[in-house]
Amino acid sequence: MTYQAVKKIRVRLAVEQGTIVKGWGGKLPIALIYPNSYYIGMSNLGIQAIYRFVNDYPDAVCERVFYEPSDEEPLAMESQRPLTDFAVLGFSVSYELDYFNIIRILKASGVPLYAKDRDETHSLIIAGGPCITANPMPLSLFFDCLCIGEAEAILPQMLPVIREGVSENRDELLKKLSTLPGVYVPRFSSKPVSRQWVTDLDKFPVHSVVLTRDTELGNMYIIEVERGCNWGCRFCLVSNAYKPMRFRSVDNLLEQAQIGLKYRKRLGLMGPSVTTHPKIDELVAKLNDMGAEISVSSLRIKPLSPVVLGEVIEGGTNTVAIAPEAGSQRLRDAIKKGIDEDDILKAVEKVAAQGIKQLKLYFMIGLPEETDEDIEEIARLAVKCKDIFDKHQSWSRVTITIAPFVPKAGTPFQRLGMESLDVLKCRLALLKSKLPSKGISVKNESIEWSEVQAVLSRGDERLAEALADTGEISLAQWRQAMEKARLDIDFYAHADWGEKQKLPWDVINSGTD
Repeated sequence: MTYQAVKKIRVRLAVEQGTIVKGWGGKLPIALIYPNSYYIGMSNLGIQAIYRFVNDYPDAVCERVFYEPSDEEPLAMESQRPLTDFAVLGFSVSYELDYFNIIRILKASGVPLYAKDRDETHSLIIAGGPCITANPMPLSLFFDCLCIGEAEAILPQMLPVIREGVSENRDELLKKLSTLPGVYVPRFSSKPVSRQWVTDLDKFPVHSVVLTRDTELGNMYIIEVERGCNWGCRFCLVSNAYKPMRFRSVDNLLEQAQIGLKYRKRLGLMGPSVTTHPKIDELVAKLNDMGAEISVSSLRIKPLSPVVLGEVIEGGTNTVAIAPEAGSQRLRDAIKKGIDEDDILKAVEKVAAQGIKQLKLYFMIGLPEETDEDIEEIARLAVKCKDIFDKHQSWSRVTITIAPFVPKAGTPFQRLGMESLDVLKCRLALLKSKLPSKGISVKNESIEWSEVQAVLSRGDERLAEALADTGEISLAQWRQAMEKARLDIDFYAHADWGEKQKLPWDVINSGTD
């Protein structure tokens, strides 16, 4: 622990609103760890919800921990204590590439890296989040237990068991935890673990708890409007990890908004498919009557509510993002996107007519059965969108953001391999060559790191060795660690797995057909 590390935390605490500080006396101390930076983590609603939920439990105290590469030792925000002071280390995992940060946190914390080397004298180490729910296997050797599903459905039964048995024989505690719904204990779980979810979201309000300007969405108070997505795109992890789709009532959301407006004028409505709320227009109108400025995390192409769009623009938004995902109708049908080109162009027309000058379009490349012609269709569609914008204003900007298709566990495309890196690079170059001097810029996620993401998404427990041996977080170190562990990147990332191939995540009953 260094003075500079403690000082940095205290500077951040000084500008926070809503920080929860509890005495430790007689309570179960839990470190809630987001394996990425404070700036990113403080915009994560899952962290905010669990932080409040656990601190509402009388016999527990929960403090936040984030990962900063410059820190020698991770410290808790509220007390600046080291992780070894906590009885429980709980990780919330949203992105596969954060697995590398998890290893660094565990190594720096002073606890044994592998679960088999720990006993009741060490912290109990658990994890949850969408990546864990889909496929816990790459991390399973590091964790004592893993939560499969939503925290609100699992923690009420889990916390008392941990509180009672955390200092007793570790094997006995893990056996008890393995009997709870939604808890996967690698050492003792003998049958598939079923994903858990809450049926009534109104019982568990989810919104900003700690507010700070030192974060990506620091200018707004965030409220979760819904969970899940009924569109069922075949590549999408979120729609499968959080189904069935559930909505909060308008009255519940307005109650949360009334609290939020005491802290921020802008309200961020969060969820994978916010605008499909059956009363979204009513909700937006009432929020407008309350004087709120509104941001929406996701604008669906179909339906694109003119009321919502108008309010978002009225709130000061100058960029609108929509996700056609594929350029050709053939591929949009294959991924079950549920829209056609006419839907896309009508949505773009509505946006342009409102005076918006910047449009972001999200596409994927490397989708199953994709050809070069499908890439050319992306360029053609982008030019059509730019032409619509140019009719409405003299200056406009269209940005295409490209992400390679990455197969995700627990989705209908889980058995399909990622396209080869060479083909992906050629198709990205083809797309860029089709858009010279068109006023359309192209941004893309790293193709190489997307391959790493695919390996981790479809990985099994054998990946633990490679994760543990990756020194500096770099592609070269990762590939060297995979080679040392005698693991085939192509098998995990690029191979199509037939119906007879046993899936590493068969230990999870996600409910996906």
